[in-house]
Amino acid sequence: RKRDHEGFLCSLLLPAESRTSAFALRAFNMYPFQIKDSITQKTTGLMRMQFWRDAVEDIYSDNPPHQPVATELWRAVKRHNLTKMWLMKIIDEREKNLDDRAYRNIQELETYAENTQSALLYLTLEMLGVRDIHADHAASHIGKAQGIVTCLRATPYHCTKRKVFLPMDICMLHGVSQEDVIRGKQEKNVRDVIYDIASQAHIHLEHARSFSKKVPVKAYPAFFSTVALDDYLYNMRKVDFNIFHPSLQKKSTLLPLYLYIRSWKKTY
Repeated sequence: RKRDHEGFLCSLLLPAESRTSAFALRAFNMYPFQIKDSITQKTTGLMRMQFWRDAVEDIYSDNPPHQPVATELWRAVKRHNLTKMWLMKIIDEREKNLDDRAYRNIQELETYAENTQSALLYLTLEMLGVRDIHADHAASHIGKAQGIVTCLRATPYHCTKRKVFLPMDICMLHGVSQEDVIRGKQEKNVRDVIYDIASQAHIHLEHARSFSKKVPVKAYPAFFSTVALDDYLYNMRKVDFNIFHPSLQKKSTLLPLYLYIRSWKKTY
């Protein structure tokens, strides 16, 4: 509820038998996700990642460590027969990301998103009892859109630490340096970088929706994160892709209502 508020709200809309497991999965995801921001030395990060890697191995050996999230995740794995590979991919990809460098290109960012955000969605589909190629395809695109939007949303925070993770190829294309972004410059070329990256997220959402008629309705609750993505991209357009605009830093108070409407309409 505190660290992944949108994920928490989306999980509330899952069927009752999947909800507790989804909370466990979201809580598990937050541990490797937060490690990067909570360490000063990479070796500390590697040790914490190893703890979670060992924890997942122990969970699948029916011997979860005495840690609340690991215990709940073990229950979820037992209940839904979750695929171990996706949990490991999340840890491995977060570990690679400890290197603290910008993505070389948009494809590198998409790979990171696929192995983290899309992996979460694949596991959520398993919790819903959905094993369907069209649903997996949609999950892949929505996860990539989520990863791109997360990178954009985190940019103002990262700039306060003098770090920029925006894809370097797009920055170079528009002649934007990391220093330009850190200083919060709002010249057109900086906004063009943000526009190009945001457009890629929008394209992934459109792809995911293009075959929605082939996706089982049972899978839709896994994809309600698209509501928050649409909301952020819409608000960004309203401020002409000024990523530092104060309105983009606020929580959307209407998000629960938007989520309810989307679930009522049974669309993603």
